[in-house]
Amino acid sequence: MYKIAICMNHTFNKRIKDLPESLWALINQIDHLKGQWVGGARLNPQALGRLKRSVLVTSTGASTRIEGAKLSDEDVERLMRGLSVQKFADRDKQEVCGYYELLENVFNSWKHIPFSESAIKHLHSELLKHTSKDELHRGEYKKKENQVHMIDDAGQSIGVLFDTTPAWLTQKEMQELVEWTQAAFKEDEFHPLLVIGNFLVEFLNIHPFEDGNGRISRILTNLLLLKVGYEYVPYVSHEKLIEDNKAEYYLSLRRSQKTVKTDHEDIAPWLEFFLKSLLAQAKEAIELLSRENIEKLLSPKQILVWQFLEHMGSATPKEISDATGVARPTVSQALGALSRFKKVERVGQGRTTRYRRA
Repeated sequence: MYKIAICMNHTFNKRIKDLPESLWALINQIDHLKGQWVGGARLNPQALGRLKRSVLVTSTGASTRIEGAKLSDEDVERLMRGLSVQKFADRDKQEVCGYYELLENVFNSWKHIPFSESAIKHLHSELLKHTSKDELHRGEYKKKENQVHMIDDAGQSIGVLFDTTPAWLTQKEMQELVEWTQAAFKEDEFHPLLVIGNFLVEFLNIHPFEDGNGRISRILTNLLLLKVGYEYVPYVSHEKLIEDNKAEYYLSLRRSQKTVKTDHEDIAPWLEFFLKSLLAQAKEAIELLSRENIEKLLSPKQILVWQFLEHMGSATPKEISDATGVARPTVSQALGALSRFKKVERVGQGRTTRYRRA
């Protein structure tokens, strides 16, 4: 087992070495935008709460529709508010409830959710907890063979993409994949986005569960991105970006997965799709911080400070406090937030410090 694991690790390492420069350009753009994001605690909690609830609905609708469910975002919202949605199959509604509740838990508790085989199985069990059809296999690796199908907008299979790892090999390959991913994060030799990208393409190639593999892969995408510092994830739907580009999603997976376990493995097509999706997500997150949207994200007192500087051009913290009635410590916090948003800039030092519009 040790020799096999080392061989597999070497294979995973080789996959993400010597990648095209275009992929590194995407990573650099994503990380530049990541650096512009302000942590959730520094923004208006009420506004972020509204955004998160909206993303839960959007992501749940998109992720379940990719797999053939038919509920619209409006249907998802009605269902999660406890309202009747009669025209859809019970399984669609059960899958929506499972995804919504699990994703909400990931968004709220990701710091406390470990990344391990047992955690992945538990997440899978939670994903399918409402579907009676999946009772016998939820949270357990597959015991029979499965295939990956491409699903059209009507929820019908339009072809088999590929055959997956045999059931008897699933336990071994999942153990190797998770152990490699844990070690890669710890050793920090590879960029974490490449580690996540490799994990996903291999996870979907193994297809370790009888059902729910696509949905759980997107749950794990959210979890892993949060764990490596992309904290804007709950405020822009990754799943929606995949749904909007479903054909490219399937094609990039197929192009990469058909090379897996050959002498010429190439997951660059998948990584390109994955990174482009993450870049679009990061751009949308930063757009939330634009002039048009900033008032949705700032607290009322932060807005007062910003509007005063917009009107006056520049002022000291004391002048801002005197004019707005906002306490000095709160003014300082607001100026810090506005500086991170690149909306104001500091001029001078010490007692002569002034702030002006950026």
